[in-house]
Parts: sequence; C-alpha cells; structure tokens
Amino acid sequence: MTNSTKVSVCMITYNHELFIKQAIKSVLMQKTNFKVELIIANDCSTDDTSNIIKSVINKNSFSVEVNYINRDVNFGMMPNFIDALKKCKGKYIALLDGDDYWTDPLKLQKQVDFMEANHEYGICFHNIKIYDQVNQKFLEDTITREVEETTDINELAKGNYIHTPSVMLRNDFSIPEWFKRSPLGDWALYMLTIKDRKIKRLNDVMAVYRVHDTSIWSGLTQDIRNKKTNISTRLIYNNLKLSSETKNILKSRLLKPKQKKTFINKVMNKIRNKIN
Repeated sequence: MTNSTKVSVCMITYNHELFIKQAIKSVLMQKTNFKVELIIANDCSTDDTSNIIKSVINKNSFSVEVNYINRDVNFGMMPNFIDALKKCKGKYIALLDGDDYWTDPLKLQKQVDFMEANHEYGICFHNIKIYDQVNQKFLEDTITREVEETTDINELAKGNYIHTPSVMLRNDFSIPEWFKRSPLGDWALYMLTIKDRKIKRLNDVMAVYRVHDTSIWSGLTQDIRNKKTNISTRLIYNNLKLSSETKNILKSRLLKPKQKKTFINKVMNKIRNKIN
C-alpha cells in the first residue's frame, strides 16, 4: 500500500443520528490495495450525530484515515460540501452522504481499477438500491433514468442520472465562485468535472440511497425541485465553457414547453441544412 491517498471519501452530514453509524462503517469495511481517507463534515447537527461519529471513529481499527470536521456553527449544505471537497487529498473522490451507505466491500477497489485502466473516463458510477425508511422497504428506482454503460456530458446535460452514493470522480478540478449558488451540488459538480471525458456505469449494485422524511432532495415537492434544477441549469449554462451542442441541450431545459418546441425545431433545421 502506498503512502499517498488514492481515494478521498467525502461525507457531509446533518442530523443523521439514525443513519450515520451505518454510513461510516460501510466506508471502514472497504477492502483496497490503496490508501483511503474519509472526510466527515458535520454541519453543526442538533441531534446526537456528533457523539455517534466520535464513538465509531474512536473504535476504528481499520486502515482508513478519518478526518472529522465538527462545525460549531451551521454552514449550510453547499458551503459545508465545498469545504469538505477542498479537504480531499485523494486522486479520486467518492461521495457518500451521512444517510446513505455502501453494501459492497470491494466498491472502491472496483471503481479505482476501472479509472486507472481507462483514463478517458472522468466519472465512474454504479447501480444502487433505494430504501424507503418510513415504510421499511426497498423501492423501484423511479428517481433517475436509465442510460447506456458509457455516456458523456451531453447526456448528463439532459439531467442527472447518477445517484450520489455511487459516484467516483477524478480530483483534478477547482471549485468556482458560482458553484456555491447552485442548489444541486452533485449534478453541478459532475458537469463541472467531466469536461470532454466519458462517464462509466458499472452494473454492480453497491450502495443504498435512503429516502426518508428529512431527505434533502426526495423530501421536496416536484415544483420546488423544478425551480432548484432551473437555477443550477442556468448557472452551468452561463458559467461553464461548453460546446454549442451541450449549450443547446441546457438551453432547451430552461425554456417553457412552447418555446422549447420552437427552439428544438430551429436546431433540427440547422442540422438538416448542414447534412444537405
């Protein structure tokens, strides 16, 4: 095992006393031939989250290095996320929120093996299960759409299809000022980091995304989700250097249905004229 950190696991948490122990233990159980660090950023939880974290990491006899950040004041989700990302030293970053957990002890090893062998890929993610905490049962994944095993930024621009606890990305990016204004931290991060590289989906099911009453995203109404998505889409459209094709995809998502139809027709006519 080398001295340099290969993977940084970025875990943000707030009032996850019911779930945080399982989340941390699912990181500590990882079997790898490389060095792993776990960054836990607790955004001034008001429940027993902090005591549970300290109890688990104090008993940690595993090879994972743990950096626990226990905030004295509430930063807010995005500032907490950004600060945690900046503390990640690994060549790769894996994301895991404090209310989700991994199920495969070889998850990180499988993803690193793929990324090391395929430099043209910037993101690697995998299939997950969704657990309804309220009704104590697993659900069909209706949150994200199915995509091919290899995709790119144009597919990602159509909307997020990567569950947070499944993702690993290359840590070769910087966080711009506009990023902290994005309500969608994960999708905006993927769009920011992918550039001209590919995205790989592994078929293995290696994590559980938990749905519960206090879930940051799944607990929102569809109207609020749409508004937050539009804000993030506009920030990405206005601030990232993207191809005209990617820009057009993002622009079409910002238009009202009638405007969208007209816009798409114009784009298709331009394509037909080029072909002819």
